[in-house]
Amino acid sequence: MPYAQAFQLQQELVGQRKRGEIADQLLFVEHPHVVTMGRNGKGENLLAGPELLARTGIDFHHTDRGGDVTYHGPGQVVGYPIFDLRDWKRDVVAYVRAIEEVLIAALAQFGIQGGRLAGATGVWVDGAKVAAIGVHISRWVTSHGFALNVDTDLEYFRYIVPCGLTKPVTSLRALGCDADRTQFMAALAAAFAREFGRNLITE
Repeated sequence: MPYAQAFQLQQELVGQRKRGEIADQLLFVEHPHVVTMGRNGKGENLLAGPELLARTGIDFHHTDRGGDVTYHGPGQVVGYPIFDLRDWKRDVVAYVRAIEEVLIAALAQFGIQGGRLAGATGVWVDGAKVAAIGVHISRWVTSHGFALNVDTDLEYFRYIVPCGLTKPVTSLRALGCDADRTQFMAALAAAFAREFGRNLITE
């Protein structure tokens, strides 16, 4: 799903969730090549201008999530939770830590020991980032979320300084895991349900 289309869908669901018309939602998508710049993004962390990105087949969007610059593309599981935190905890930091915990728990099911890195949001394996997190919260309803590199072509990260950190990125495939996106989506959905105390209804 193109990034702009996914963003529009999130906005529609956020409005419905604020009005109490729907329950919490968890979207999984895969984007074509795109670089996004968050609210706290710094221009120097974009190593190629929009024109060069376009010639390389990479879309570019400014967005309202937190964080700096990141890349999305084929081979990622991108998750967008549309959650009303008034039904959980009204705590932004606790929410981000909970997403990290979900990712760590899902990775463990496939024999991968993910963890946190002091002062750096996301999930890391042996000092390399395997999942990035950037969220937006409006009236305690969340949007945006995380991107987990499953079998992503890591060469595309050369156009950015991921999340403003000069640290390596990795993927589950690079770590020797041959599970596919479908298996990881199932593990992530189950981990979200456990972490946030929700019953899972798959559509």
